[in-house]
Amino acid sequence: MIRTTVLACLLFAPAMALANDGFGGLSATGLTFGQTDAVAMEEEDLFIGIEHIRVAYVFRNTTAADVTGEVIFPLPPIPLAGMMESSWNLPEDRERENLVNFTATVDGAPVPVQIDRIAVIEPPWEEGRPLNAQYDTPGRDVTAELAALGIPLTVNPDTVVAMLLAMTPDQQAKIAAAGLAEYFPTDTGSVDYVAPAWSVILRYHWTQTFPAGAVVKIVHDYENRPAGGLFGWEDPPTADYMQYQVDRYCVDAGTSRAMAKALAYTDESGETYSMGMAWNIDYVLRTANSWAGPIGKFRLTLDKGAATNVVSLCADGIQKTGPTTFVMEKTNFTPDRDLEILVAGPLER
Repeated sequence: MIRTTVLACLLFAPAMALANDGFGGLSATGLTFGQTDAVAMEEEDLFIGIEHIRVAYVFRNTTAADVTGEVIFPLPPIPLAGMMESSWNLPEDRERENLVNFTATVDGAPVPVQIDRIAVIEPPWEEGRPLNAQYDTPGRDVTAELAALGIPLTVNPDTVVAMLLAMTPDQQAKIAAAGLAEYFPTDTGSVDYVAPAWSVILRYHWTQTFPAGAVVKIVHDYENRPAGGLFGWEDPPTADYMQYQVDRYCVDAGTSRAMAKALAYTDESGETYSMGMAWNIDYVLRTANSWAGPIGKFRLTLDKGAATNVVSLCADGIQKTGPTTFVMEKTNFTPDRDLEILVAGPLER
């Protein structure tokens, strides 16, 4: 049953609650180390594909003393209510501890990575809120409140809903009063539907020492789980939602024509449509600004997955290097915006 209150919240959530023909997903990010003036990122080699992301870094401790701290790879908040109302590009096994199969090596050797989970009540959706804000200010931490109730920090909404419905009436009243969930009573007063209000955040981390004056090479990779779904396009773009895509992904006239051509097909009745599949890949570049100074050498390799796919993003100096690959290189690079990438392609017919 679609409940009005929940639906009203979800319709305004960016890439989290799409139409029935779409699925929600996660933005991706790099490594953070707090704010340091001691360790510089000399190189970042970033590969982004539809299903996989790999980043190779070269860090240098620019001081005469060892520096030790936590290297952190955060995922954005995953809203349980959003997962109840739409499909999500997450593993079939929602109970998997390492949700995106994150791995890391330091100087070529695998490093054991800890995985922390916290729960937050996210702030209200705000148009134009930068991608990095969901990592920097994710919301009110309610981890301890859920632990006191015995509720695990799973991203499986079925598990959570079953536990919330099994609570006593007094417990349900306290949970609702604390803003942790919204219960929906039936006409007879019984409760058969509940919407959890929190989101779950996974943070991968390990303790790392950067020796004085030395270079440390860190490589990490993980599954890319972007949002996406059915995608229609016409050229020239006229609908409001198309103009939003034009602005967000810097879709120029040539790319617009290419998308309309790639997505075009004719059905059995002879009707011609322009409909396909799209992936909305977000990558938070500005976490790199937590390290000392600019990125000495930055290289982005983007793989659109298939030669028939079309890609668009706001980036200067990106060059096609193969049937599916594009490369952008920068020196002394200080990211001032995050990557938002549109990949669109024909449906399998």
